[in-house]
Amino acid sequence: MRLPDIAIQLKRLEHGEGLPMPAYASDGAAGMDVVAAEDFTLEPGARMAVPSGFAIAIPEGFEVQVRPRSGLALKQGVTCLNTPGTIDSDYRGEVKIILANLGNEPFSALRGERIAQLVPAPVQRAVLTEVDTLDDTERGSGGFGSTGR
Repeated sequence: MRLPDIAIQLKRLEHGEGLPMPAYASDGAAGMDVVAAEDFTLEPGARMAVPSGFAIAIPEGFEVQVRPRSGLALKQGVTCLNTPGTIDSDYRGEVKIILANLGNEPFSALRGERIAQLVPAPVQRAVLTEVDTLDDTERGSGGFGSTGR
């Protein structure tokens, strides 16, 4: 069952003129492909915030997650840092994609090439209550890897 669509306003910035808006590549795609607003080269081990050429207004109660493109990650070793990155509903600046090159070769992309994907998601807020003790579980306070081999 598909959830209802949400309306997100997009403002194209001057350096984003002529670029495609983020779009779903197929009917079943969860993420909208986003393109680079400028040519860039990312050396091995380097990272940068790549401009998208647009800003968005996300409705309250939602976020937009920035995620890597699987093909770039597998073939080039290029991924998004802080994944999934979160664009908050009250942010109105340019969307920038934080890319890192984990590969062994420089990675270059031209303006208009797909570099990441955007996934809108509902946000549930938490109310924290400070307590003196927590309920006990089978795992308890075991750390990383405490449930595996």
